[in-house]
Amino acid sequence: MSVAQARDLAISLVQPIEETERVSLSEALGRTIGRAVHAPREMPFFDNAAMDGFALRCADLADRCCLPVGATVAAGDAPMRLPEGAAVRIFTGAPVPAGADAVVMVEACIDKQHKVHISQVHAPGTNIRRAGSDQFVGQSLIAAGKYVDAHHIGLLAANGIYEIEVVRRPRVAVFSTGDELCAGPCAPGQIPDANRPMLLALARQAGAEVSDLGILPDDPRSTADALGGIGTRFDLVLSSGAVSMGGKDHIRGALEAAGGTVQGWRVAIKPGKPVMFGQLGAAGFTGLPGNPFAVHVGFHLFVLPQLLRLLGARQTAFAPVPAVAGFDWTRKAGRAEVFPVRLVGHDTAGCPILGRLGKSVSATLLPLSEADGLAIVPPNTSRITAGTALAWHPFCDKGNPQ
Repeated sequence: MSVAQARDLAISLVQPIEETERVSLSEALGRTIGRAVHAPREMPFFDNAAMDGFALRCADLADRCCLPVGATVAAGDAPMRLPEGAAVRIFTGAPVPAGADAVVMVEACIDKQHKVHISQVHAPGTNIRRAGSDQFVGQSLIAAGKYVDAHHIGLLAANGIYEIEVVRRPRVAVFSTGDELCAGPCAPGQIPDANRPMLLALARQAGAEVSDLGILPDDPRSTADALGGIGTRFDLVLSSGAVSMGGKDHIRGALEAAGGTVQGWRVAIKPGKPVMFGQLGAAGFTGLPGNPFAVHVGFHLFVLPQLLRLLGARQTAFAPVPAVAGFDWTRKAGRAEVFPVRLVGHDTAGCPILGRLGKSVSATLLPLSEADGLAIVPPNTSRITAGTALAWHPFCDKGNPQ
């Protein structure tokens, strides 16, 4: 399969979660809106002063430039009525007195406490923020499927909304396979399991509720037993390792023995060719390779789109940002290739210049420690020189967890 075909297949194996829950604004950051939120009232709530000055009726200045000061109103004060033939000292955000049609800024006034001199004529509406001028009743504040960011929280709080309805977190199970793996002190010949902790972190960062199913041995029966029944508890099951064609690669058979189905296998991508997609009960199943960098790449290419689908969120391209190469590289064409990159500068047009990291080795995560993101080259590209157009996925992008 091509990367695009595999991505489409992965997305098709999961369905948007329909269950929602109400959370407070303090718990809403990073959650996905389950039901659109609309303005319960207009904003501003009332006519208010855009700056410090004096509220008055413009007609009262028709034949004079000095008005008595009848009162003072500040933000938080109750609304009042403008005294006949007088001005009111007013501060920013205060309710404009009924009958006033302008606020003259303090810099255009001579304040003599009991009276004020106005230096120029002003038009009605000057320096007044009218009720409803920012938003109307029923206006959309945040649409369903949007991630809640800090500015959304500010907007909702400003509207007096302190609870919102969000999509239930996707329930994701993660396990690794392999007798060579250990989660603590390793016996001779064993290595620490990097994939499972990384997948748990990536899925959690993407908004999932994750369950650690541990390390499964290289035994088809044990793996099938572990998979049996979990498709009713999770929305998505992720594994790493045992999806290739070797004698210890038993995930395919174990999935089928547990009542699951294989829907697709092997993707024209480097690293990570032996990716497997299937169903396990109601859950999607994505089997990633065993090499750590291939797992990292597979998460971004296939698992993150699945999580976005579950959340009902907008799908984003894997590498949406245009860039240019700051390096020369000759590679074997035939598969698209993803590799870690560092941002080394910008060209005269402001386009990012990327430096390549690592040596295309899928077993190591070390180059990622210095990377600013991932770049991808299409399958038919065999030669890259400085200035070649690239597409990349910056790790700092909103909604694209690392």
